[in-house]
Amino acid sequence: MTTFADLGLPAPVLRVLTDRGITSPFPIQTASLPDSLTGRDVLGRGRTGSGKTLAFALPVVTRLATSSARSVAAGQPRRGTGRPRALILAPTRELANQIDESIAPLAQALGLKTTTIFGGVAQSRQVTALNAGVDIVIACPGRLEDLLGQRHLTLDDVEITVLDEADHMADLGFLPGVKRILDRTPSRTQRLLFSATLDNGVDVIVKRYLHQPVTHSVDDAAAPPPQMTHHILAVADKDAKKHVVHQLAQGTGRRVLFMRTKHQAKKLAKQLTAAGVPAVDLHGNLGQGARERNLAAFSSGDVRVLVATDIAARGIHVDDVELVVHVDPPAEHKAYLHRSGRTARAGSGGDVVTIMLPEERGDVRDLTRKAKITARPQDVRPGDATVTSLVGEVAPYVEYVEPAPQPQGRQGQPRKQGGRSRSGAQGTGQTRGQGTGQGAGQSGGRQGQARSQGAGQTTGQRGGGRPASGGGRTAADHFPRTDGAGAPRRRRGGRGRGAGSTNASAAS
Repeated sequence: MTTFADLGLPAPVLRVLTDRGITSPFPIQTASLPDSLTGRDVLGRGRTGSGKTLAFALPVVTRLATSSARSVAAGQPRRGTGRPRALILAPTRELANQIDESIAPLAQALGLKTTTIFGGVAQSRQVTALNAGVDIVIACPGRLEDLLGQRHLTLDDVEITVLDEADHMADLGFLPGVKRILDRTPSRTQRLLFSATLDNGVDVIVKRYLHQPVTHSVDDAAAPPPQMTHHILAVADKDAKKHVVHQLAQGTGRRVLFMRTKHQAKKLAKQLTAAGVPAVDLHGNLGQGARERNLAAFSSGDVRVLVATDIAARGIHVDDVELVVHVDPPAEHKAYLHRSGRTARAGSGGDVVTIMLPEERGDVRDLTRKAKITARPQDVRPGDATVTSLVGEVAPYVEYVEPAPQPQGRQGQPRKQGGRSRSGAQGTGQTRGQGTGQGAGQSGGRQGQARSQGAGQTTGQRGGGRPASGGGRTAADHFPRTDGAGAPRRRRGGRGRGAGSTNASAAS
């Protein structure tokens, strides 16, 4: 069996891989690295989750480190202001961040610096990073063109260019911008392009910018991974669909639920959270900060349900997603395969469920035929054994509590008293609400307790009334912090008649 050491990678890179538990290369890495490490242009084809990120990250850092050593020996500066030596283009902000998370430790081990460039955030930090000198830029085309136009950087020194998820960039209409960017990089420098397919103009990029590329295709991108099990659940009406979806969301493992629209994704995340299943949403209406917080909450395990539009169908990698649910079937088969690719990644198994209404039967049949899926529809009702088997172990109920607004000081900041806020937050893993006033969610002096079993126990006091609706927030807003066990810490706002405490070491 080929190892990373057999491929001739530097010792610091091997140590980083070992420390991260990465010991054996995936097929796309074994096939492409001998060529990319020697400077050849490479066209890599493979479905999502096949290990493409390391397939280009390893040659980028290795070849730049070798180039840096030559520059130092010749008495030349290693990096210049606004003059990166490697460029990685990605279609989405989330993918750019995830590429940076993978490549930054490898680069740091070799004395290289990385930065990300994308829209949706202020450009000042990106400009500061460029001015400080950077070796590797991971960028989305739009913001990169803006900064190029403002002359905050030049691509004259780029030695290696990578296009990741090139077919997705084509789907999003980015190829004209990609061409303009590539035209500003030196010709005949190394270029690596990774794509699941070569349609929608990607083949034009290959022919125009790659020089005698070596093609490595390790699987059929049009087919689902063999470890992926597909299910089509036919429901009688929208009410039955709602109950089946809520049931599927209740398992203990991570799961991604795909919706057709941004509004429906936000709505479902709110409904699940209010029903005791903490969920976060991910869609284009969220600001970059909210997108990063919600994805981080899902990745860390603070919440186990991500409700998303197709923005999460490509390039988002989170370990151990056990279930993908097409709550709304996608419009075409490529979207189905990319959505489904959030599970059964890197050799792991996973289940994919499509919820089908009677009027969607014909569309789903065409969709699965083109995606080469052989699953047959099963008529189900909420609570059927088929649904229960897909849920697996049911996670404990997590009580939803709407936090009350904190008193504001002169500058709009919460007032502090003696080292703690007036809401009574104190200690680690404990939140206390004290006072004699009325609290939202209390009525008639009735008291109850909500307990969740897990790594610990949660006990709280609440009234018989129903909590407030949440004003558009989802679980990441209400459970933003965790204790040592990584579980959500609940925050109880307002002043109730009694004193309640929450010991939140339980898993979400």
